[in-house]
Formats: sequence, C-alpha cells, structure tokens
Amino acid sequence: MLSGQGYATAHYGKWHLGSQDGRLPSDQGFDEWYGIPRSTDESMWPSRCKDVWDPEVAPPEYIMEGRKGEKSRNVKVYDEEQRRLIDAELTRRGVEFMRRQAEAGEPFFLYLPYTLVHMPTLPNPAFAGKTGNGDWADCLAEMDHHVGQILDAIKELDLAENTIVIFASDNGPEANFPWRGWGGPWRGTYFTAMEGSLRAPCIIRWPGRVPAGRVTNEIVHVVDLYATLAGVAAANVPTDRPVDGVDQLDFFLGKKENSSREGFPAFVSDRLQAVKWRNWKIHLYWQVEMYDVPEKLPLGRVLNLLTDPKEERSVAIPNSWVAYPGERIIVELEASFKKYPPIPPGTPDPYRP
Repeated sequence: MLSGQGYATAHYGKWHLGSQDGRLPSDQGFDEWYGIPRSTDESMWPSRCKDVWDPEVAPPEYIMEGRKGEKSRNVKVYDEEQRRLIDAELTRRGVEFMRRQAEAGEPFFLYLPYTLVHMPTLPNPAFAGKTGNGDWADCLAEMDHHVGQILDAIKELDLAENTIVIFASDNGPEANFPWRGWGGPWRGTYFTAMEGSLRAPCIIRWPGRVPAGRVTNEIVHVVDLYATLAGVAAANVPTDRPVDGVDQLDFFLGKKENSSREGFPAFVSDRLQAVKWRNWKIHLYWQVEMYDVPEKLPLGRVLNLLTDPKEERSVAIPNSWVAYPGERIIVELEASFKKYPPIPPGTPDPYRP
C-alpha cells in the first residue's frame, strides 16, 4: 500500500508471518528485509539442545535477508550468540536505511520489530550485568538504548517534524521462567485473553501533530495502524476484502476524545475466548496462564475492568446488559466470516480474494 504511494519500505527484525518462499517480507511488499523469519526460541537449538537436536529433522533457523523481486538468502545460523547480537544489527541497518532515504529525499516506512524481549531473553554483551537485576532488566535497558538510537538518528537527519514514530508491542508477558515478563497491574500471560495478554504499550510521537504527554485508556487495536497510516499517506484501503482496522488518526491527533473502536473479539489460537467492549470484558473461556487448560464457561464471566483490573470477580448478574454490545461484536464477526470465509492453510500466494 505504501509502496504505491512512493514510499521506500524496509523490515528489519522478527517476521513470524510465514517462512516459505512467497511468504517472506520481500514477497509481501517490502523493498528489503533482514532478520529471522520465525521466532527467537529456535536460537536455543544449536546451543542448549545440541546433544539431542538433529538438524536433519528440524533444520536450524537462519538470519536471512532479501530484496523485492529476488530470492531471500540465508546469512548465518541463528544461535544464542547471534540472538544476543541481532538487535544491535537491526538498529544499525534501520539507521542506515533512514539515512539513505533522507539523502535521496524519499519518504520511507521502516518496520523494526525487535527480537527483545522474547525468550530466550538474553542481552547483548555490552549490556549484560549492567542493571544488576538480571537478564530481563538488562534486555529492557538494551531495547531502550536501541530505540534511543533510532530517535537520535531521526533528529540528526532533521526528520523529526515529518516522521511518525510508533512504539508498540503485540502481546503481554510470556509465562516461561526465567524469562517471564511483567504485565504491571494486569493479570495473566500471552496466549490467553487476560488483560496481561491483551494490554500492551502503544506510544506515538509526531511533533506538532500528536499532542505530547497525552495518556488515554481508550481501546486501540494493532490492526488499526493499517487504516490509520493509509489515511496519513493518502492511500486507499482495499475494498475487495475485509479490513479489520479502523482509522484512528483523528483520535491520535487529539481532534476527538474517544477512539474509533469500542471493542474487539479476542482469539486464542482459533478459539473465540473473550470479547472486550469499553471497560467491560466477557470471558467465554477461562484461562489465566498460557499452560492452563481453557475452561469453557456455561455463562459468560462479565468483568468491570475499572473496578476489577485483576479480573477476580464476575459481575454478570447485575450487569447482564453487557451481553448486548458483546454479542453484537460476535454477530458482526460471524457475519464477516460468512461473507469472507477464512483463508485455508496452504492457500498459494499471492492470494486473490
């Protein structure tokens, strides 16, 4: 979408949206990419599992790179040594990409999904032991440093006033020790529909456009960024397929107080596990930790997240009215599934609706 508007596009980092030819970033719109096609846990195979792991059975994950129109290539095996080093390299490449585009006077879209703080949460040697609070805290310090390097580069290149920076996460803390994260006041881990899973940071900077210091408890979903950035770039959102995101630009710019979204369905795997609407949530299944067995509830568990952020007390009896807006979200979702059936696994690329 952004390429069509003249933007140079780059992806550096964790992809995890398909590792076969045809599904890699340079096959899905990016001009160039560098990173890992799947996830970081595979870095443990050559290091911690070398006595039992058989690369003939499960091939190692590679750091890869590619360009649009060319076949992506393996760069090096992604082991724990490279796991510690990769985010520094992603940052270096991100800064270099921005510098190239600034010198050429071309607009750009940089997608830089860091591998931190996914397990194994191991810091770069330059940050190991720096906080005195273990690997996880060292990794937070490292990620903060890399984000600062990106912001410094934007300032150095005199691009700050005309660059939107979005810092966001796709999920809350994982459950695996010793790399378990922290969800603040929220309960639960990722791979659940608890607030600790669903609530994640989203910080936006656009000097002179997005009001500085504004904090909100309104609901924004990561899929909303697609429609929102389309509006910024004067691009057209496709009309031949369902688009789940909604345009949040006026909300981000402070032109309206409320989000353009009131709620969303929360899936775990292919199971509709809960529905959020405003400050309410209806749990259809109960699962607090990712390794807990989901319990199907005979009646939805209704929670008021303002008065019960730990999700400890169902208030379904006096608040059965919440079923109305919650069920409306489910009905709309089911109607969209009938109109646009989910794409079956194995469907060849490029997919045409």
